[in-house]
Amino acid sequence: MSRQFQPVRIHIDEQPALFERFGVHFTPRLVMMDPGGVERHRIEGYLPADDLLVQFHLGMAHAAFARGLWAEAERGYRELAQAFSDTEAAPEALYWSAASAYKLTGNVAVFPVAASKLRHRYPQSIWTRKASVWL
Repeated sequence: MSRQFQPVRIHIDEQPALFERFGVHFTPRLVMMDPGGVERHRIEGYLPADDLLVQFHLGMAHAAFARGLWAEAERGYRELAQAFSDTEAAPEALYWSAASAYKLTGNVAVFPVAASKLRHRYPQSIWTRKASVWL
């Protein structure tokens, strides 16, 4: 964690302007930002440690995608989808893995493959419905 993140703890009574700046209306809320201070992922509410770890992985992949680091993003999403396939983040990671692979290669063939995987593995996921146009 300490190699990837710089944790900052802010108490609402001590720095209310920061809560306003980041649109925090309730806690706990974790905001993952890139080195330039741009928000890349947000985690709202309490999560057990295992679920929180998955969200950190997702946030790192989102940050790589936003910076145009397509290979890093694709790898991060793919590894998350494989290692944490039984979590709610897995279908989102599969979706974004395909988007990253497309950005990296320009190959549209990644989309129907990903949509089929999503339909098979996660038929009830919103990410499966979002990818339905890829079939």
